[in-house]
Amino acid sequence: MSGHATDKIYRIVYINHAEVFEMYASHVYQSDMWGFIEVEGWMFGERSQVLVDPGEEKLKGVFEGVKRSYIPMNAIVRIDEVDKRGAVRVSEAKVSNIAAFPKPPAKG
Repeated sequence: MSGHATDKIYRIVYINHAEVFEMYASHVYQSDMWGFIEVEGWMFGERSQVLVDPGEEKLKGVFEGVKRSYIPMNAIVRIDEVDKRGAVRVSEAKVSNIAAFPKPPAKG
């Protein structure tokens, strides 16, 4: 059975422990768990490729056996629907470009 939902590819960019993850998945939706996005079907390159990206191999290990991920909404930078999967990337988050969520002033 061929359907659009299974053919979609999403690029998910999010912050995790001072690193920016740019990854690809086949399913992204709002979770029943308030404040989280659910991601299923993480996509990685094939191990048969001649060039092996150590960053992607590390993430493959981290997500091996993971059926579904719950990512806090405030960690999401952006989600794009794309035509094809690109390279999985991990980079250092530039703290100066990340603004904290506004808080009400302390009462004193």
